[in-house]
Amino acid sequence: MSRLLLVEDDSTLGETLRERLEKEGYTVRWVETQAAAELVFEKETFDLILFDVGLPDGSGFDLARKLRAKKPTPFVFITAMNSAEHRLEGYEAGAEEFIPKPFHLKELLMRVRHVLGTHAALSELKLEDRTIDFNSQAIVMKSGEKEFVPARDFELLKLLVQSSPRVVSRDEILDRVWGEDRFPNQRTIDNAIVRLRHALGESGSKCIRSVRGVGYQWEAEGDHRGE
Repeated sequence: MSRLLLVEDDSTLGETLRERLEKEGYTVRWVETQAAAELVFEKETFDLILFDVGLPDGSGFDLARKLRAKKPTPFVFITAMNSAEHRLEGYEAGAEEFIPKPFHLKELLMRVRHVLGTHAALSELKLEDRTIDFNSQAIVMKSGEKEFVPARDFELLKLLVQSSPRVVSRDEILDRVWGEDRFPNQRTIDNAIVRLRHALGESGSKCIRSVRGVGYQWEAEGDHRGE
C-alpha cells in the first residue's frame, strides 16, 4: 500500500488525518515541522506528500520546492491560505492539488486516490492512431516516430488527462501551466489546444473537448494507460 508523508502542525487535524488515512489502508508518517519532514524524507521513500503551508519553522511552499529537488515525489497542499496568489504559488511549486481548509474528509481521500492512481499508471496513453509517451514527453506515431510538442503544451495535455473527467477551467490552466510567465491570456490556451489537437491527429478533436464558457475536458473513451 502507498506510503504518505503528512506535514501538519495542527495536532488535532494531524491525528484525525493520520487515523483516517491509515483506516483507508495507507501507511502514514506524520510530522509537525519542516525540520522533521526533511529528516524523515532523507531516510524514507514516499508515494505522496501532504503539506500544510503555515508551518512553525518555515513555509510549506519552500519545503515542497526543497524536497522536490531531492526526489520527484508528487505532493498536495492542504491549507487555509487560499488566496489566488497562494494557489498560484502552490501550483508553481509543482503541486498536484491545492485543497483549501476547511475540507471534507471524503474529498481529501478522493483527491489522494486520484493523484496516487495517476502517478502509478500514467507512463503512456494509447489512442486510436497515436500514443502519448509521458516519460519522453512526446506524441508517438504508429511508425514509431516521435513528435515533441512545446513543453507548456505538453503540461497542458498532462493536466487535462490527469484531471479527467473533470472540466479544467481556463483560469486553472493559466495558473497551473503558465502562471504569470510572459503575461499569457485566454488566446494562449486556445492556440495550445489547436497545436495539441493537430499533434494527436484524428484523436485530437475527439479527446480534447471544449466546454463553452468554462474550459477544456479530456474525454477519451476506451483509452489504455500503460504501466
